[in-house]
Order: sequence, then structure tokens, then C-alpha cells
Amino acid sequence: MIIGKIRKWGNSMALLIPKDEARSLNLMEDQEVAVEITKKDNPLKDLFGFGIRNKITRREFLEGRKLLESKWF
Repeated sequence: MIIGKIRKWGNSMALLIPKDEARSLNLMEDQEVAVEITKKDNPLKDLFGFGIRNKITRREFLEGRKLLESKWF
């Protein structure tokens, strides 16, 4: 899953894809892609209250930390 940010572009809206993700998918400028949109109302809900006995795994912690430290949040 790629987490991007919607920005205003003239009278339209644009979805910004992080450079590392675009590079890993070999995306090029003006290339057509298919996108499925899922609105994230509160990403913090995804970070807490899950896992075994309400404890998160190290992997879940690192993914959440990466999201919170990213400029896309």
C-alpha cells in the first residue's frame, strides 16, 4: 500500500506518490496508472489496539513510526 497526499493543482486535485515508491514501481511522468482510493479518516486508529493481547509487534511499531515521521502524514 502506498500512502500519498492530495494537493490542489490549479482547479484540480493531484495525488503525490513518494519518490521511493515511484522508483520501486518504475513509474514515469505522464504514464497512466490505475489507482484505488481509500480515505484514511484517522490513521492513528490503525496504530493502536491491535496485535496479540493489545500489544503491537516490532514490525507494526516500525511501520507506524515510519508513517508518523513521514511528510505524507
